[in-house]
Amino acid sequence: MKKNVIKLIGFTALVFSLQSCNDEFLEEAPSAFITETQLADAVAVNPDIAAGTVDGLYVTMFSSGSGNTGGHDDFGQKAYDIFMDMLCSDMALSNSSFGWYRSSITEYQAPLDFTFGDNLQAWSYYYTLIFNANLALANFGGENGDPEVPENRYSLGQVLASRAHSYFMLTQLFANDYDPNAEILPLYRFANPLGQGKALTSEIYEVMENDLNRAIELLDGFNRPSKAQINQSVAKGILAYVIASTRTRWDEVAALSDDVLTESGAVLMPSNNSTFGALGGFNNVANPSWLWGVDLNENTGVGLLSWWGQVDFFSYSYAAVGDTKAMDAGLYESMRADDVRRNQFLDVPGLNYLQPLNKQFDESRVEFGTNTLTFSDYHYMRYAEFVLLKAEALANMGQDGPARTALNELVSERIGDASYLNALNGDALKNEIYKQTRLELWGEGKSYFAMKRNMATTQRGTNHLSFVGEPIPHNDERMTFEIPQLEIQNNGDINSQN
Repeated sequence: MKKNVIKLIGFTALVFSLQSCNDEFLEEAPSAFITETQLADAVAVNPDIAAGTVDGLYVTMFSSGSGNTGGHDDFGQKAYDIFMDMLCSDMALSNSSFGWYRSSITEYQAPLDFTFGDNLQAWSYYYTLIFNANLALANFGGENGDPEVPENRYSLGQVLASRAHSYFMLTQLFANDYDPNAEILPLYRFANPLGQGKALTSEIYEVMENDLNRAIELLDGFNRPSKAQINQSVAKGILAYVIASTRTRWDEVAALSDDVLTESGAVLMPSNNSTFGALGGFNNVANPSWLWGVDLNENTGVGLLSWWGQVDFFSYSYAAVGDTKAMDAGLYESMRADDVRRNQFLDVPGLNYLQPLNKQFDESRVEFGTNTLTFSDYHYMRYAEFVLLKAEALANMGQDGPARTALNELVSERIGDASYLNALNGDALKNEIYKQTRLELWGEGKSYFAMKRNMATTQRGTNHLSFVGEPIPHNDERMTFEIPQLEIQNNGDINSQN
């Protein structure tokens, strides 16, 4: 039985119960949250509450209803991994029995209509994390705090990194493209602010980078109790993604990615290991390639409403009864014949067409699962991401030879004969890195970021239910969500700059 469990203490439950209110969250936010004075009083009674506020951020990441909508696709960070993979079309809704994703996501109605709930869900989820992070910061002297106790320094670093991660996700999901001079999102840096107008992209990026650089400093020496916590390598990985999304300073992206690869202690997931190989290993936090993830077990209570329930044929939920999520047929066919990843997605026409039956699956491998609870774990970040990001950064710097070397580390483990890489240069090399990113990271939400970084145009394969063959550029309105109706109604400053 797996033992690593994030401990839920009273304050964590309190924070989560406060965030579960839908209308009140946006009408009163963040006044619906516990105040700094109340928090200080609580900490005086129970010092462990300070640590509990940090744990609460991680619990929110896998909790149903954390987007304040109560929908069947509202279950924390992995819900938005599905959203992103579907928006960029790498994940096909090849059959729809329930319609959770069809009209809103795969037919692009939510990105074009601010009244759709998925806009509210994504917005509420990440701003909930931001508001709770700001509350937690109050324990440590704010974002510029300098705690003397090592444990408090590590906690402050985790909170800053968590806040930056949430802002990064919002910049990707709610802005059509990277434009430093565009007003895109409200920027909240303190607990209990009043409603804010939209800040410039450049201002939000400055806060993200400051948070992450400070987190990297504070997390030096942190030996986390489990992979659920953000450590220094994870913070460096988030910063690499943030900078890469600007399509500038590729030297910093390459250096940060290299730091993650050399310092994290993680390894590339091999293709020939039956336990943690490329044909499995996506269900267990013990996988040595995982940098960040969470152990789900009987104590976490994750079940029907989960990533596994929505995607995995072997889990007791929607995918097993006809709401089928599959790899885009065109992307699948782009794989070379000797690519081991072809075996991750089984081609059983009319039944399991290109579902990830040999990539992401409940370890019982029983059709429709054996339990309404999910014991397969969630992963948020892994080693291969930074092999690919390092290669991408080097290629964008014009360093084709080192980029090929970096890419070869992964491709030679996935493809029987990787010698074809030797002939690739310039745009051909960049395109191959982008394709390998999509193939390797399917179902993990990261292809969406790569689509934006590469300014790519996607084209759906034949196993989608809509828009088959239609070219859709990365900055199309359909690729990003709208600021939700409720926020516009209740934040009179949303359409004005700070």
